[in-house]
Amino acid sequence: MIDPQISEWVSQLLRWVHVVAAIAWIGSSFYFIHLDLSLKKREGLPAGVGGEAWQVHGGGFYRMQKYVVAPPELPKELTWFKWESYSTWITGFFLLVWVYYLQADLFTVDPAVRALPGWQAAAIGIGALVVGWLVYDGLCRSPLGRNDAALAVVVFLIIVAAAYAFTLVFSGRAAFLHVGAMIATWMTASVAMVIIPNQKKVVADLLAGRVPDPSLGKAAKQRSTHNNYLTLPVVFLMLSSHYPLAWSSRWSWAIVGLVVIAGAVIRHFYNSRHADRGSPWWTWGVAAACLALAIWLSIAGKPGSAVAAAPQGASAAAVSAAFDDAVLAIQSRCAMCHAAEPAHPGFPIAPKGVRLDTPEEIARHAQAIRIQSVLTHAMPPNNLTGMTPEERQTVAAWLSTLKR
Repeated sequence: MIDPQISEWVSQLLRWVHVVAAIAWIGSSFYFIHLDLSLKKREGLPAGVGGEAWQVHGGGFYRMQKYVVAPPELPKELTWFKWESYSTWITGFFLLVWVYYLQADLFTVDPAVRALPGWQAAAIGIGALVVGWLVYDGLCRSPLGRNDAALAVVVFLIIVAAAYAFTLVFSGRAAFLHVGAMIATWMTASVAMVIIPNQKKVVADLLAGRVPDPSLGKAAKQRSTHNNYLTLPVVFLMLSSHYPLAWSSRWSWAIVGLVVIAGAVIRHFYNSRHADRGSPWWTWGVAAACLALAIWLSIAGKPGSAVAAAPQGASAAAVSAAFDDAVLAIQSRCAMCHAAEPAHPGFPIAPKGVRLDTPEEIARHAQAIRIQSVLTHAMPPNNLTGMTPEERQTVAAWLSTLKR
C-alpha cells in the first residue's frame, strides 16, 4: 500500500501539472478562435490569404495572416499546437485513476447508488470514455455532421443522457467528474485524430505539389469550434467536486445540461464580438437564467432537509444537550478522518485541514457541517462510516439552535 503522505503529494503534483497544462490549452484555444474570427479581408493581401489581423503585445507589433487552405510554400520551422491538449488529457487521466479509481471507496463508489468493486467502477468509467468518443466521432462523420445546428442539439442530448446514466452507477461527485472527463476526451481525441491528422495531410499535399482538400480544414474547424464552446462547461464540471450542492442534487443531470447551455452562450457572446457581429447581450440573460435554475434545482433536489428554526424560548440546557448529541454523532462518524491524526489510511492529515475531533472545532465549522452533512450528504464521503439519517437529524437539530 502506498504511504498516504506520498499519495497526497502525488495528487498535488498531478493536479498542479494538469491545471498548468489546461491553462496553456485553453489559452491557446481561446486565442486562435479569437484570431480566426477577427481576421479582416483587405486589399493587397497575398494570393490565398483569407484575412489578416494586426495585434500588439509586450511592446511589439504582430501581423497575423491566415491562408484559406494553405500557403504556396512552407517555412522550415512550423509550430504545431497539440501538446497543450495532449498533456492536459494525459495528466487528467492519471489524476482520474489516482483519485477516483485507486480511491474508489472514497470518491467514486456510493453503496447507496450501486455497490461496485473498485475495479468495476474503473472499467465502467474508462469504458464510458471510449464509447463516448466513438459515438461523438461517429456523429460528426455521419451525414448529421453536415448540419452544425442539428449536430449541436444531438451532442447536447448525449451529454445530458450520459450525466443521467453516470448518476445511476457512481456517486454524485464522480458522476459530474466523469461527464467532464468524457467531454474532455472528445476534445483531445478530436485534436489527436482529426485536427492534427488533417493538417498533416494538407502539409503532405503541399510538399507533393497537390492542391489540399478543403474539406479537411472544414472538418478540423468544426471540431475546434466544438472544443471552444465546450471548454467552460468542462472547467465547471472539473471544479465541482469541491461544491456538493450541485452534484448531490437528484437533478444533477439537469444541472449539467444547464451549465453546458450557460457556458456555450457565454462563449457565443465573445465569439460574436471577436467577429464584429455585434454584442449579443441576450446571451448573458440566458446564462443567468440557466444558472439561477441550476441553483434552484440544487436546493430543491438536495438529499437533506432544510434545517428548521430553533424553537422559541429553548432553554440553555436544551441547546447544550442538542450540541452534546451532535458532537457525539460527528465524532463517531467524521473524526476518523477529520482529526489531528486521522485513523483512515487514505488521509495523512485532516482533509482541507478541518478537524472535528473536539467540541470547539466542531462549533467552529458549524456552517461547513451544515452544507456537507445536513443539506447534502457529501460527507462522510459515500457515507463511508455509515452515518444514519437519525444522526444527521441530530446534527440538524443542533444547527437549528445557531444564529446564521
